Amino acid sequence: MQATSPSPNLSIRAPETRRKPLWAVWLVALWLTVVGNLPLWQRVASLTADSGHQWPQLLGLGVLVLALIAALLSLLNWPRVFRPVATLLVLMAAANSYFMWQYRVVIDPSMMANVANTDPREVRDLLSWPLLTTLAGVAGPALWWIWRRVPGWQPPLRQLVRNLTGAVLALAVAAAALMAGYQGIASLMRGHKELRYMINPLNSVYASAALAVNAGSHAVTTLEPVGTDARLGASYAAQARPPLLVFVVGETARAQNWGLNGYARPTTPALAQWQARDGLVNFPDVTSCGTNTQVSVPCLFSPLSRDEGGNATPHSENLLDVLQRAGLAVLWLDNQSGCKGVCDRVPHAQVSEQPVAGLCDGGECLDEAMLSGLDARIAALDPERRARGVVLVMHQMGSHGPAYHKRAPEERKPFQPECRSVTLSECPAEQLLNAYDNSIAYTDHFLSKTLEWLKGHATAGRFDTGLVYVSDHGESLGENGVFLHGVPYAFAPAQQTHVPMVGWLSEGMQKRRGVDAGCLRQRAAKPASHDNLFHSVLGLMDVETTVRQPALDLFVPCAAGTGAAPVSASPAG
Repeated sequence: MQATSPSPNLSIRAPETRRKPLWAVWLVALWLTVVGNLPLWQRVASLTADSGHQWPQLLGLGVLVLALIAALLSLLNWPRVFRPVATLLVLMAAANSYFMWQYRVVIDPSMMANVANTDPREVRDLLSWPLLTTLAGVAGPALWWIWRRVPGWQPPLRQLVRNLTGAVLALAVAAAALMAGYQGIASLMRGHKELRYMINPLNSVYASAALAVNAGSHAVTTLEPVGTDARLGASYAAQARPPLLVFVVGETARAQNWGLNGYARPTTPALAQWQARDGLVNFPDVTSCGTNTQVSVPCLFSPLSRDEGGNATPHSENLLDVLQRAGLAVLWLDNQSGCKGVCDRVPHAQVSEQPVAGLCDGGECLDEAMLSGLDARIAALDPERRARGVVLVMHQMGSHGPAYHKRAPEERKPFQPECRSVTLSECPAEQLLNAYDNSIAYTDHFLSKTLEWLKGHATAGRFDTGLVYVSDHGESLGENGVFLHGVPYAFAPAQQTHVPMVGWLSEGMQKRRGVDAGCLRQRAAKPASHDNLFHSVLGLMDVETTVRQPALDLFVPCAAGTGAAPVSASPAG
């Protein structure tokens, strides 16, 4: 018997459901507006609860956001483009919602720069079941719908007309919504600027575009030379031994939890002994240049103050270039996610590339690992430069969150019990504080060990030594519902901008620079900022250049020959 073939009129499966692209645009936009912006609507509702106009403001802003997202999607409404782009936008909105809920962060260009420069270790610390649950709950249904429906596309020219028409229509709706609710929307946005960085996914689109434009501009721009006239000062003419300055760039340490600043807990007991016995100087009123590493580290080494643009993408060389140009040996040692371009033109090393047994695990090292083999690292520097003097920068892991419990070894955790979760809002406040304070206590231990190493070199007569430590930015630990850092500087809380700083000079370094330690301890209470560090380090290393401003050198008022000359702290911001 001959087998019969299936009838051509029969279909083995039902044809895929097709929808007009216009419906897809507005339905995806509606999902992003409502579900993808729940943190925004919660925030707006809380701000307008007592205004008597809560619902009109929510509705007006909602229609505005819906129309703007629809306009964006209309322009991207092309075969092989719409579904991948819509998928990306939905996933970004879901991820943004999670971090807004958990840490109260907002997505601005500087935060996007942090994301772009995040390394695998930081990503690993952020992964959690709540994150995956949020992604599944917010993005899952939308992605299922996007990929199940197959839009019916038109020929290219007709599709272009439809896309443009859809974008114009959406912008007209946006304009109407803005005009109808202008007073309320404008007042809300002016009074609470953070809201503009909470609108998903437009915040990510704007931040990514700004970052790309900035990076493109920087990529084609040759860095402007700084301190081309730099030379070593008179102290080098007949020096008995070269200077060695260690500049420790701290990470995420906030002044509020710094024991030397009067904090109730003993988070800096070792440094307190150095202060009482060896002349360590604490600077209690120091302001950071930014609220994240991507901004603060380049600004810290910039010749420009924050007001002059030091917080922008660098277009000029920095402190390390000037020190090297003057003839000194410079080394950057990193235990973080990189130097953000600061060390690109000087010798530099990543600690994790040579793991230290007992101090490095899973590609991540405790800060003490930077002290291992340090003499050999310095001995490997150019001998002629090393004979003149050395500046060593150590970039800490410090108190980097949210995995604070990873920042100190178990035997150096005096505050218990501690939070061991990266979902900080789930931890009891006292356990979160314990975990963070343990990281500060470990920084205290690390700095004390570094000071012992420096004092040993000074005692042996090999170097005149000194140390400067300052954190790059602070941290929020749940105050007003905010966690971590990165809040735009204009409305950042003091916990993210008030940072600890200390300095120590051996007797040889004090005599070399003519610094009176007693005077320095008295004047250290005056306001200072990251703006001061470029000029202060040049002064300590006796590097003469017209780019150095003595008025911003923190040590000048207490140096020989300057008497009580005024010093401008030029607080950042």
